[in-house]
Amino acid sequence: MVSLSGNLLYASFFLYLVATVLFAGSIKDKKGKSAEKGPNKWAKLAIIVTIVGFAAQLGYFITRWIAAGHAPVSNLFEFTTFFGMSLVGAFIVIYFIYKTPMLGVFTLPVAILMIAYASMFPREISPLIPALQSDWLHIHVTTAAVGQAILAISFAAGIIYLIKAIDQSKASKRTFWLEAIMFGLVCTLGFIIVSSTFSAMDYKAEFNWIDKTDTEAKLEYHMPALVGPHKGELLTAEKFEPIVDVPAIINAKKLNTVIWSIVSGIILYLLIRLILRKRIGAALQPIVKNINLDLVDEIGYRSVLIGFPIFTLGALIFAMIWAQIAWTRFWGWDPKEVWALITFLFYAAFLHLRLSKGWHGEKSAWLAVIGFVIIMFNLVAVNLVLAGLHSYAGS
Repeated sequence: MVSLSGNLLYASFFLYLVATVLFAGSIKDKKGKSAEKGPNKWAKLAIIVTIVGFAAQLGYFITRWIAAGHAPVSNLFEFTTFFGMSLVGAFIVIYFIYKTPMLGVFTLPVAILMIAYASMFPREISPLIPALQSDWLHIHVTTAAVGQAILAISFAAGIIYLIKAIDQSKASKRTFWLEAIMFGLVCTLGFIIVSSTFSAMDYKAEFNWIDKTDTEAKLEYHMPALVGPHKGELLTAEKFEPIVDVPAIINAKKLNTVIWSIVSGIILYLLIRLILRKRIGAALQPIVKNINLDLVDEIGYRSVLIGFPIFTLGALIFAMIWAQIAWTRFWGWDPKEVWALITFLFYAAFLHLRLSKGWHGEKSAWLAVIGFVIIMFNLVAVNLVLAGLHSYAGS
């Protein structure tokens, strides 16, 4: 069952890649018909492939649930793959409402990166810790992930809007920040490449270290340790010695993962710039030249309007109910709880500014992009660096 689950996930990953290429091809077919004037045959084939890929990933989710005996959202691998699946599901629904193939060109790669990123973490099925042995695992985590996935659609719409609306012919603050977003996506891709390389090499380095309770423990790295654990001692011969140790409150192994993401991202970004001889945003601008900005703006707004209440239910209300059951308190200022609150407040401000202050168009697009950055910070940095009651999610 576990093997079947893994094969279905690989199949969905491949099908999303194919669908992305088909959506890109649908932008302008050989007859010169723009897909933004109505789905052409390439767009119709692309959405069919996307649906088949989604069905395969849903099959992965169901079979892994059967094998594990609980909802497969208990660690970072499972949660991130579910997030990717929810993102594709949200895209399919929105596609049939707005018939905008361009959205697939920018949404599916995000889902692909999520699945690839998830594959870098341990995939073994392990028993749930006592705090997770509750039906609220299914309710809280899945609802929060679905809400975030719908909100992520606004990010894709916002990127499309900004790429077209911003003048790429001259340097400005707007072009700088748009390119910074592209760099972030490249960092994710760079990390996937580096992690896959060290995984193929079967790289392992074991450390003795002192945790925050002053207890001696062991820690195994699967990438060279640029930063080491608190009072760490390298036990594996001929492996990379850490440049610096970090305090016990910081998860050194996960911080090392983030640093490798940034370093590999910088190298990959410089290579891409060398090949393109222009900013990534400028290279993408011809692709979106026929897009209707008002339509993209509406898609971004509707995504937040739907995703925000779902996220609020899952990440705050259901989470507080579960916290009361598991830890006998509704709120404890755990890093994950704090960033869920920050995410809620940001999107509440988004809707307030949109409805009361008239922040449409480019301002709204920037807010959608910033909101997704906050979601990714919560998913990656909070899970991988900050220690807290939710640290099991990074295992």
